[in-house]
Amino acid sequence: MNPSTNTGPASSGGSAAHGAAVECPGSETDTMRSMLYGQLLSSALYTCCELGVVDLLGDRPRTAGELARACGAHEPSLRRLLRSLAAFGVLAESPDGIFAVTPLGATLDSRSPASLHSTALLAGRAVGAAWNGIGHTVRTGEPAFPHVHGEGFFDHLDARPELRAAFDTSQERDVDRECEAIRAALGDILDGTVVDVGGGDGALLAHLADARPGLSGVLVDLPAAAAAAERRMRERGLADRCVTVPGDFFSPLPEGDVYLLREILHDWDDASCLRLLRNCRRAMGPRSRLAVVELLYGREPGEDRTLPALMDLYMMSLFSGGERDTEGFHSLITAAGLTLEAVRPLGGGKALLLCRPADRRS
Repeated sequence: MNPSTNTGPASSGGSAAHGAAVECPGSETDTMRSMLYGQLLSSALYTCCELGVVDLLGDRPRTAGELARACGAHEPSLRRLLRSLAAFGVLAESPDGIFAVTPLGATLDSRSPASLHSTALLAGRAVGAAWNGIGHTVRTGEPAFPHVHGEGFFDHLDARPELRAAFDTSQERDVDRECEAIRAALGDILDGTVVDVGGGDGALLAHLADARPGLSGVLVDLPAAAAAAERRMRERGLADRCVTVPGDFFSPLPEGDVYLLREILHDWDDASCLRLLRNCRRAMGPRSRLAVVELLYGREPGEDRTLPALMDLYMMSLFSGGERDTEGFHSLITAAGLTLEAVRPLGGGKALLLCRPADRRS
């Protein structure tokens, strides 16, 4: 059954103003249908990752039968999944039924340094379930995640080690893609002591410390994340230079030369962001700098807003925050007693917003 094959008008007379359906060109209805069915594609990608299909194809091309035996799947159904993903360029199928991974599909290989494999696992599990509750958010203004799962996002992660590991890996892969751009954007100010506020498992701080042997670091995050960061620093031989402070980043912060807020503000509403920025300002010395790394919601004509738009919905479903444009960040930064010195593009729509104290009063 095709639930929407009839793309013509529902009635033959009247006008749109009087409630009659408007006939849409086929290309527009096809586009809309693809958008409506987007959840199917997301679910197919998740299933592909859950079964380890891309990892298997990363070793060598295989038939559907070989893949089914290797991952314990129903061969006819798996073949249909593979062919569907081939239609979207994730896989390639040869005339003799052998499947291979494409460069697009290779981004889901769990062994790739910039892999989106863990992101797919999150989207197919707890996060995706919260997206189904976005109607609750629109009606009430409350995040969907607690409504769907009965607890906040990070509490949910901390109670489920496998999900927590997927989230940490997803964040680490994001850092892998961005770390060189962040380091370059920081430039000469990357010196002394870096305070990574809400730094998770320490992936970014470890990258920066590796790149600058004289750099010291302090990571502030909740106990579960701080413990993971402490393990990372020990494993990387950085424990003598980088320490962790378990705690709430709304509490007083350690002294430092450079403060980092990487993808923290988009979790929070304006009042909470202002509170956090002011907390950073109180800890900063007169020569300290604050670097805010966020996705910017573009406002220029012709600027692609699709990723920021999706990420804004993503954040709205999980937290009380969302994506902001440069003007929105500028207003918050100024209200916190800081001056926005520069906006340095990082690629992919993200930017580093470099801030200094607006005056010398602490």
